[in-house]
Amino acid sequence: MADKNKLTPMMQQYQAIKDQYPDAFLFYRLGDFYEMFNEDAVKGSQLLELTLTSRSHKSKHPTPMCGVPHRAVQNYIDILIDKGYKVAICEQIEDPKTAKGMVKRAITQLVTPGTKTDAGADNAKNNNYLTALSYNDGKYGFAYADLSTGELKVSTLNSDDSVLNETLSLQTKEIVLGPKSPKKIVNLLQKVGILISHQDTVDIKSEMSYLLQGIDSELERDVLNRLLTYILNTQKRNLSHMQKVVEYQPAHFLKLDHNSQYNLEINKNIRTGKKSGTLLWLLDETKTAMGGRKLKRWLNRPLINKEDILQRQQFVESFLNNYFERSQLRESLTEVYDLERLAGKVSFGSVNGRDLIQLKSSLNQIPKLKHVIGELDSSIFGDFYKKIDPLDDIVDLIERSINEEPPISVTDGGVIKSNYDKQLDKYRDAMKNGKHWLAELEQKERNITGINNLKIGYNRVFGYYIEVTKANLAKLPEDRYERKQTLTNAERFATPELKETEALILEAQDKSKILEYNLFKEVREIVKDSIQRIQELADLVSSLDVLQGFATVSEDYHFVKPKLNDNHDLEIIDGRHPVVEKVLGRQTYVPNSVLMNADTNVLLITGPNMSGKSTYMRQLALTVIMSQIGCFVPAKLASMPIFDQIFTRIGAADDLISGESTFMVEMKESNAAIEHATPNSLILFDEIGRGTATYDGMALAQSIIEYVHDNLHAKTLFSTHYHELTALDKSLKNLQNVHVGATEKDGNLVFLHKVEKGAADKSYGIHVAKLAGLPDKLLERADNILVSLESKDKTLNHSDDDTKNTNSTDNYQLELFKQQNVSNDEFDVHVNEQNPVLEEIKQADLMSLTPMDVMNLVYKWKQEINK
Repeated sequence: MADKNKLTPMMQQYQAIKDQYPDAFLFYRLGDFYEMFNEDAVKGSQLLELTLTSRSHKSKHPTPMCGVPHRAVQNYIDILIDKGYKVAICEQIEDPKTAKGMVKRAITQLVTPGTKTDAGADNAKNNNYLTALSYNDGKYGFAYADLSTGELKVSTLNSDDSVLNETLSLQTKEIVLGPKSPKKIVNLLQKVGILISHQDTVDIKSEMSYLLQGIDSELERDVLNRLLTYILNTQKRNLSHMQKVVEYQPAHFLKLDHNSQYNLEINKNIRTGKKSGTLLWLLDETKTAMGGRKLKRWLNRPLINKEDILQRQQFVESFLNNYFERSQLRESLTEVYDLERLAGKVSFGSVNGRDLIQLKSSLNQIPKLKHVIGELDSSIFGDFYKKIDPLDDIVDLIERSINEEPPISVTDGGVIKSNYDKQLDKYRDAMKNGKHWLAELEQKERNITGINNLKIGYNRVFGYYIEVTKANLAKLPEDRYERKQTLTNAERFATPELKETEALILEAQDKSKILEYNLFKEVREIVKDSIQRIQELADLVSSLDVLQGFATVSEDYHFVKPKLNDNHDLEIIDGRHPVVEKVLGRQTYVPNSVLMNADTNVLLITGPNMSGKSTYMRQLALTVIMSQIGCFVPAKLASMPIFDQIFTRIGAADDLISGESTFMVEMKESNAAIEHATPNSLILFDEIGRGTATYDGMALAQSIIEYVHDNLHAKTLFSTHYHELTALDKSLKNLQNVHVGATEKDGNLVFLHKVEKGAADKSYGIHVAKLAGLPDKLLERADNILVSLESKDKTLNHSDDDTKNTNSTDNYQLELFKQQNVSNDEFDVHVNEQNPVLEEIKQADLMSLTPMDVMNLVYKWKQEINK
């Protein structure tokens, strides 16, 4: 970088502003372009694929630079924001024509991943949350806001895991931290790719006090003030659309951590990362963007209050039973634009004429919508009907003031209707008559001079002029024509009459634009006074949108209203996985029942791979979620309790963020359920123990089943390939065996996809390998090995005596540790000398340890043995 003392005044100004925003790209306005310099230019040209040039070419240290046109700047800003960067927008804050010396410039907005408000069509149904965190005495104040809609919420969280779960569930891209944030949580947030921003100071301003009413917790008030300070500092604009903060407790909703949301594909498809193929995709029959966002919020926070669930069921049932009213409602909703984000634009001052026309068009649908609601059962929809405010005064204002097809710009004229303001009409009349006057003057001068090609024109430099070709100059009278400009083939003149007409026209044009813009701002301010009314209406409309969507989906896919019971019974007759059914088609999908009365807490599921065990488990979880958001469910009949938490361990994958193996991920997710589940929770464990050696895995699987059965009493589905575990139904009274049926036909495996009582008789692993297309020679060899292993197993387990069977298994396990041609005595000595693991196992007091401690010990021993 060049010496600051040798910089030009402009570059000194640039550098002074850049020094205030070192972590952001500085878009510096110069005329019709935003320019970047130095490191910003080098990096920006690469990210935005711009041509990199330089200033001061003759200098030993030329300044790298690149730029983007101001009319296309939003596209370039969006690219940088989507890549996780910040952009500081620097504008000219005084007119260059009146500036004395260097034009004053200042940052008018800092755009960041969490403060981006222009969602675009693809993200219209997604919130963009900016989150904030304050820490004190082991607890976190956690707040989040969506600047485009004004949503503002706060909570107190008690652990790092809770913070991580909330941020990932909200899909936030940026979090604002205070000075005391623990390094551990900072590292965790950085690992998952969340942009860390810092707001060390807190400015408590008057506009914040209203938003924080009702919040007594000092920690929550601190994090809210920190978040709002950051927003005000970066946005530098009016935030009157921010809604009064809502305090929430995660415990007031069904707890579904981000791992469970991922495993169950609630919002995002595991394979594609897209919405398609998810529960959200299936349920989204909303007609508005704000309805789509509310559906997503409801999905991420299912209810646990019975009365609230039953109320939503009533709404859905009423819509389901009133097809014509629902169809009319859907038709009206199709014409409703995003009221929440339109209110945000009004508050920001970024709303234009077309936005106000969208607002008017949306509000014009509200009377129709209200009429439809009035036709439904008043005992169910009466409260909705009373609260719906059509905002007739706002509709009337926009109808009188704004042209139906206004230009995008609000400063170039053409936005305000005629007959709205008398003075504006006078200016417009002057401009209209001015053109007529010029045409008459042109004809008059032609008649006086006899020059038929004489014409009156206009340019920005000389204004209006009379143009005469050089061949006709001699015909001009000398007393009235004043030369203004000489061209190659013509001369341009002015006359006293032309000057007078020009003054009238230009004054009307200039004053007309200024007046029209001021009138538009007045309209905008009146609308701004009604922002809270618009937001309240948006909340009602979006709720109706989601509820009618539930009714539509329930009708299309033959869902039923679930009964909610208090006696811990789970009875789902012919349940289906709704997403898989939609993909396969209803005729193809095989339904399955889930029957777990109050005395049954564990279903142990066996069956071959690809037979549908995981689908069976997932369909239960999705049914629970659908029930507790108030939707009907995919079944012939359903009666179920209300669950407080869902824990899942489905699928095998290493945790690339923490660098942990599949087995360690299994153990951690298992421990989360063991530590936090209650009798009202739902636990889904798929193939626990497969990430380690066979006997380790089997031992862990059995101990987990026993612990869940004896201590947690939660409804649990546990699938396994360890057929030995099916004998547990003899010792665990609240456990039942079920299996997914399969049969052999002509040497081939046929999946029945039907869950039946009892344990599976075979695993059919080699048959599944055959379906996968492995070579016949390989499969024949696998068959031979299987026969040999089964024969050996029978030899080892020849006695029916339980003690002998246990000893035989132990000896078989020890074969793993033996070295060839080494006797048992020699082996014991060798192990004690070379590997202390067995001695540590002998000394361990396992009965005094928690299940997680035992799991960690087993994992540690396995790692040492593998060395």
